[in-house]
Amino acid sequence: MTTPDTVPPPQAQSVREDLAAAHRLAVWHDLTEGIYNHLSAAVPGHDDRFYVPPFGLHWSEVRASELLTVGFDGRILDGEGILQRSAYCIHAPIHASHPRHAVILHTHMAYTSALVRLQDQHLHALGQTEALLIDQIAYDEHYDGLAREPAEGERLARILGDKTILFMANHGVLVTGRTVAEAYDRLYSLERYARVHIHALWTGRPTRSLTPAQVAKVQEQIRHTALHSGTAGKPAHQLHFEALRRLLDKREPDYLS
Repeated sequence: MTTPDTVPPPQAQSVREDLAAAHRLAVWHDLTEGIYNHLSAAVPGHDDRFYVPPFGLHWSEVRASELLTVGFDGRILDGEGILQRSAYCIHAPIHASHPRHAVILHTHMAYTSALVRLQDQHLHALGQTEALLIDQIAYDEHYDGLAREPAEGERLARILGDKTILFMANHGVLVTGRTVAEAYDRLYSLERYARVHIHALWTGRPTRSLTPAQVAKVQEQIRHTALHSGTAGKPAHQLHFEALRRLLDKREPDYLS
């Protein structure tokens, strides 16, 4: 194991801070299981390593400076602490196979995890919000036990492909993004959509589904119609994450340390 002898470059420090913020926010939004599950981000400027917190930290404790730098071979290249085996076995193969998935968030968040326990785990187009994401979801239909070997991560990487969300049957969910902001916004939105979905099913009453044409229209609009007329040019997920970080800066600024 090595220890840093220089301050991380600005881009790397920014990713560290965003990833630490994502852990704190996941606690706020009830997307976490204490010290379990794992969120990771590729190290800027490298194609063989990623950041992840040391195992044993509660997500409400994660700080930017405490993140481990882990090589795709499983070695801890920087930082102090324990590497959770499943974090390595899931995240390293996916980061290595799909560099576009720079950020990988794996959780057992309640409502989405409830969906993947159903015989039909698919998110159906019951409304507008579901239509925004359903074309981004890949489905792993075969639970294969705990992720204790890299081969499991390689299997998941093949199923995920170019999609950004992986429903893991009998298990949980994995969400990716090009940035922490994009991935976290997607994770947060997915759980809220799943909650509404589950609540609709709980009524026991017949549901209303969108037609394929309606789904296509929603997806066309989200891809090609501007959400706002601001001059900043920032996508909605970035504006959302910046808003969440402003709240975090006021309440838990120690995540930046």
